[in-house]
Amino acid sequence: MPVHGEWINYGDQSGYFAFPEKAAKPLPAVIVIQEIWGVNAQIEGVVDRIAASGYAALAPDLFAVDGKRPAALEPGRVDETIAFGASLPPEKRFDPAAREEALARLEPITRARISETFAAMWSTPGRLPALVAPLRKAVAHLRRERAETKGQSLGCVGFCMGGGLSALLACEEPELDATAIFYGSCPPDEKVAAISSPLIGFYGSMDQRVNAGIPAFASAMRDAGKSYEYHIYEGSNHGFFNETGVAYDVNASRDAWARLMAFYAKHLAEGRIKEAALAGRGA
Repeated sequence: MPVHGEWINYGDQSGYFAFPEKAAKPLPAVIVIQEIWGVNAQIEGVVDRIAASGYAALAPDLFAVDGKRPAALEPGRVDETIAFGASLPPEKRFDPAAREEALARLEPITRARISETFAAMWSTPGRLPALVAPLRKAVAHLRRERAETKGQSLGCVGFCMGGGLSALLACEEPELDATAIFYGSCPPDEKVAAISSPLIGFYGSMDQRVNAGIPAFASAMRDAGKSYEYHIYEGSNHGFFNETGVAYDVNASRDAWARLMAFYAKHLAEGRIKEAALAGRGA
C-alpha cells in the first residue's frame, strides 16, 4: 500500500508521521516510541510499516524541542556513535571498559564527539517519567488536531527505552485504546490501577534484566482485572525486532508483528467498525 511519510511539527514537538495514501480518512492511529537511538531510519521504517497496514502512525522525536535537537544528539552524531558501537566485537559492545579502550584509539576530536553523544543518549533512560509529557502531547495532537486521525482510536508501541515509556504512557494516558511493549521495563505496581487500555508485551528469553519484572507485573495486572498478554521468545535477546542490530531475530520478529497487527485490529480497527455499525442501526 502506498504510504505518505513526512516530518511534522505540532506545538513545540516534532516527529515522523505517515499514513496510507489511498485509505479513507480519518484513520485509527499508533504512536511509535523510539529506542535510545532516537527517531532514526529504523524507527521511520516501523512507522511506514504500520501505515502500510492501514493506520496513521507518528514517532515523536523525544530528543527535540521546537524541532531542534541538542548538537550531541543530531542524527549524524547518533549514526556515527551507533557505527562506532557496531565496530566492537559483539561480546564487548556493552562493556564500558572495552568501549573506553576502543575510544582511546580514536583521533581526539572524534573521541570527544562520540563520548559526548554516548553520554547524552545514555542519560535519556534516567528521564523516562519526564518524557511521558511529550508523548501525551502526541496523543492530544492525533486525537483532536490531526485531520487524518481526529476522533479515532489510538494505540502505542515502544521498543527498548520506548517500551518502558509505552507502559508508563498507559499508566497516565486514559485516551489510549491499545498499548504494546517490546522488551521494555514494567511500570511500578502502584501505577497499575490507572491503566485503562489492554496491553501486549514481546520479550526475548535471554533478556533477563527486563524479564525479571514480568511475573510481578502480570500478577498485579491480573489482580487489578486488567488485560496483559505477553510472549517470550526462546533464544531471543533484547532488541530482537530491530533489523539493524546484532540481536535481530527474524522468526521472533515475524511472529511478534503478526500478533501486534492482530492486537491492533481487535482494539483499534474493529472497535471503530463496531461503533460505525451500531450508529448505522441507530443504536
